[in-house]
Amino acid sequence: MSQIVERSKSYGSAAHLLGEIPHEGRSAKSSLLWMVLTALAIRLIVMVFLLPEQLDPSRDHWHFGYETGRIARSIVQGHGFSSPLFADTGPTAWMSPIYPYIVAGVFKVFGIYTTASAVVLLSLNALTSALTCIPIFFIARRTFGDRAAKWSGWTWVFFPYAVYFPVERIWETWLATLLLTVLFLFALELGDGPGGASSNDYQPEARPTWLNWIAFGLLSGLTALTSPAIVSVLPFLGGWACYRLHRSKQPWFSPALVSALAFILFVSPWFIRNYETFHRFIPFRDNMGMVLRLGTKGATNHWAAYDLGPWHSDSEWLQFQELGELGYMAKEKKQALEFIGANPGWYAWTTLRRAVFIWTGFWSFDRAYLAEEPLDPPNIFLCTTFTVLALVGLWRALRSNPAAALLYTLVLVTFPAIYYITSPEVYYRRPIDPLIVILAASLVPARRGVQKRSMQKQSPLPSGSVTANSRSPQV
Repeated sequence: MSQIVERSKSYGSAAHLLGEIPHEGRSAKSSLLWMVLTALAIRLIVMVFLLPEQLDPSRDHWHFGYETGRIARSIVQGHGFSSPLFADTGPTAWMSPIYPYIVAGVFKVFGIYTTASAVVLLSLNALTSALTCIPIFFIARRTFGDRAAKWSGWTWVFFPYAVYFPVERIWETWLATLLLTVLFLFALELGDGPGGASSNDYQPEARPTWLNWIAFGLLSGLTALTSPAIVSVLPFLGGWACYRLHRSKQPWFSPALVSALAFILFVSPWFIRNYETFHRFIPFRDNMGMVLRLGTKGATNHWAAYDLGPWHSDSEWLQFQELGELGYMAKEKKQALEFIGANPGWYAWTTLRRAVFIWTGFWSFDRAYLAEEPLDPPNIFLCTTFTVLALVGLWRALRSNPAAALLYTLVLVTFPAIYYITSPEVYYRRPIDPLIVILAASLVPARRGVQKRSMQKQSPLPSGSVTANSRSPQV
């Protein structure tokens, strides 16, 4: 009995999170290796066909990383973190710093806007997407079992969004997706606690694993400075873990405080830089006013009025240069709030349409719109199918594993909310796609023969214990 309990605890160890698969998991290690290699190969093959899009020289290589590429170029040329658009407009907080500095590092070695840099950056995107198979596998195994883990991992290998988008543009999304997925797995680990929070027995000898909580805080800071949209999810990941520890009568306040301090320590240099540069508090990015205004331009023939932003509108670009970045963002925020106040019904209806678009891919079947977005019909089918499957998987999880289901729900509800009230994009839902894939894959039933043999091998254990054949401890 003690061997079984110890084995079940080992699946929640920090070493296991880092990939030290136990002896009986060698087949899983081999499966993971093949998942990652197959995923990487597929994405690199697709990259060959999409590479020319990055090398388009029009608008001074605008398609090569967009604002990220501009800031990276400025860094390499010695002008610092500045000029996100088409001229030298001075220091910027348009983007958070992690990914632009990664791009700048590649530019420094392989050249600005060169073919070699494009290949390296898209390959890195492909690699991060492929590596996401690993946390997907462990999250699924932890919450739904071995079969769901294998189906989740292999589904991600061939998942169209995870194949196409990483090599379609140079952006931080795929690094953010990997980081968020690892944080989700980390939250499951922290929620179990050093003594196994799934146990109802209080263990006075249990102590918080401080290193894990510090690492969670630092990783959260790295993720926040990579993609600030994920900041909305972080309190729920940490809060869920704290609640689990509280329920199992294990210490939670002190480790949570240490984790929060680690987070603050990591992000503070960027906050300080922004304050010293702009003489005001700018926590992550300064472009919220602009994206809010893009969602209140009044036109609904498309899901985003990007042609009305400073990227494409000459008048908006002129205002950006005249007012400066902060002045322009303040002007956009003021106009957005005035429009919402004058048109609350329109804004509520459009917000609902944006939510539907995020979860189904549907915006309009108007002929003019479909001529502009010809891939919308297959995208609507794929997006809606996985949304429905994920919701069914979540409903089943609420009955079989309600604690884990709550964590899935918190992330899926919280993350996309910012895009309902601002402006959406097909690209924006991608960081939560791994969770959607896991929930969908959890619906795959076990083969009867396998299920029967598994039941025969299980020994009668007390209620709440974990069997030797189980890879789905109570989370």
